[in-house]
Amino acid sequence: MTRVLVIGGGVAGTTTALALHKAGFDVCVYEAHPDSAEDIGAFLTLASNGMRALAQIDASAAVTAAGFPLTSIRVLDGTGTEVAQRPLGEADSPVLRYRCLRRGELNAALQTEAAHRGIDIRHGASLASVQDGPDRVTAHFTDGSTATGDLLIGADGLNSTVRRTISPATQPCYAGEYVFYGYTTDMSLVEEADDERLTMVRGSAAAFGYAVSSGGQTYWFARVAGERLAADAITRGTPGRWRDLLLPLLRDDATAAAGIVAATTDDILVTNATEIATGAPWRSGRMLLVGDAAHAASPATGQGASMAMEDAVILAKALRDMPGTDAALSVYETLRRPRVGHNTTVSGNISRGAHTPSRTGQAPAARPGDEELARLLEWNSPIGTSHGTSQPGAAVLGGGS
Repeated sequence: MTRVLVIGGGVAGTTTALALHKAGFDVCVYEAHPDSAEDIGAFLTLASNGMRALAQIDASAAVTAAGFPLTSIRVLDGTGTEVAQRPLGEADSPVLRYRCLRRGELNAALQTEAAHRGIDIRHGASLASVQDGPDRVTAHFTDGSTATGDLLIGADGLNSTVRRTISPATQPCYAGEYVFYGYTTDMSLVEEADDERLTMVRGSAAAFGYAVSSGGQTYWFARVAGERLAADAITRGTPGRWRDLLLPLLRDDATAAAGIVAATTDDILVTNATEIATGAPWRSGRMLLVGDAAHAASPATGQGASMAMEDAVILAKALRDMPGTDAALSVYETLRRPRVGHNTTVSGNISRGAHTPSRTGQAPAARPGDEELARLLEWNSPIGTSHGTSQPGAAVLGGGS
């Protein structure tokens, strides 16, 4: 196998292309959006596991040039009382520290790095259908063009066209809450010591979180349980409407949350938290899903982008190390399903209020599979029976956030 078609040029697709290119494959990315700035409004955090994956494909510097680091987390209750504080992830390592940045910035950084390495990214290429054959797979685009390769990777997100080809019955479902994202530059609302710290507020009617960038901008989000917002309501929504909807849910708490939202004028957006049921098919013939297209989870654990980056490295290594495409994809699926499935379950439980994180303030126990994950991501460590893949279906990883 030499030629790989990657459908989707977001976080999952571009990271997958970088990993495949490093593994020696000829790869081309096809992105429907006309430029790299899709979804520039929302922000995300890259956790230490995602940063570790980037380091293995020499892409850390490209990402750390954008956004800002987060090295600690504190948790407040609705009265403003601190109930927990601890280092965030692997804060002692400059390479593995959490990173907070806008999704559009991350996409642009990854795509710039891909272009620098000679990876072809074709913008404005919207997938219409896929024709899978015994020896090759062909992508048909809405402009009438086609592309043929040995393997097609569906990294085209929550509403994946590739997933509809592989498993038409698999549909994203609402995870029980909707999420607001916003930004403000009013520094009078937060403490100066908030620099590089993520503050989480367990409010009486909403979960709220914020962090302050090195440039003095407060990035914030709020998760609100309730009926899903209609698509047309989201489309017609304005920052003023979202602010008016959210503020009454925050004002009863003695925290900075209400003031931060009140000071946010233009930069507010909202989205429904959505997930894909665990166990949904990921592959068929010469097609495979990665990232949100395969295992979208609610944003409660903040692991979506990091899980996609893990996918990218482990897939590239499996294709590099295993004897044949089918064996590689089988090993990849064996290694990834337990971990991403656990994350989907944990994140969904938090969104639906079925799980409350520890309030003790103690650092949590290591996630199941963390040590094995580090070995799997290590680029020069071959994937094979040493990772437990000699037993079909072995639950090598079980993780989450």
